[in-house]
Amino acid sequence: MKGPDFRHIELGDVASTNIECMERARAGDPGGLWITAVRQTGGRARRGRNWVSEPGNLYSSLLLIDPAPLEALASLPMAVTVAVHDAIASVLPADAAEALRIKWPNDMLIAGRKTSGILIEAEQLADGRRAVVIGCGVNVAHFPEAGLYPATCLNDQGSAATPQDLFARLVVSMDHTLKVWDQGRGLPAIREAWIDRAQGIGDPVTVNLPERKIHGLFDGIDDEGRLMLAMPDGSRQMIASGDVFFS
Repeated sequence: MKGPDFRHIELGDVASTNIECMERARAGDPGGLWITAVRQTGGRARRGRNWVSEPGNLYSSLLLIDPAPLEALASLPMAVTVAVHDAIASVLPADAAEALRIKWPNDMLIAGRKTSGILIEAEQLADGRRAVVIGCGVNVAHFPEAGLYPATCLNDQGSAATPQDLFARLVVSMDHTLKVWDQGRGLPAIREAWIDRAQGIGDPVTVNLPERKIHGLFDGIDDEGRLMLAMPDGSRQMIASGDVFFS
């Protein structure tokens, strides 16, 4: 399959589609490459957590080489998250699509239940290029029973889509959204789109950090995708990484 600006390699069992992409980058791949797999044997989520990766779900990664100046890369995850949201929404019935929301920083929830995760990794290559790998896993046919948050899958939400159907939509939505993002120049439109699709802005949240928990109101995100937390004393804290729980 060839998307608008991408190549695609479909694999069977792999340790991780992100690892496959990064290895090809180190070997000189020019980027613009999607890799999908039937099953991952060593899939990873944010903060080193494992990702259940049995056949029937979508396991995909996109390799980009030098996608933007370094200072603009902080906003790339926002664009990626909007693209994944829109791809998933396009294969859901109307009521489930309406209930599909982005949970900061980049999980997808349907009626409060997680259905997708995104893992973005970057590496400065030996030849001076910067490789960015966008990994996206979506629960299409099944989901893990245990985890930090309740989970669901697209089939249980009324979607008849296969992983291949969803991937075809993802290729198109990613191409479109990256063009809107435009190496960071289109950030205002992307940030607005992210906020429009977000779960819980204005609501009380608890953020679990490695050393403590903090409580406040979810006050949106800044231009680098950091969570803005309005504190009871009127101050505002910027959170770059943490696990968010809605009160």
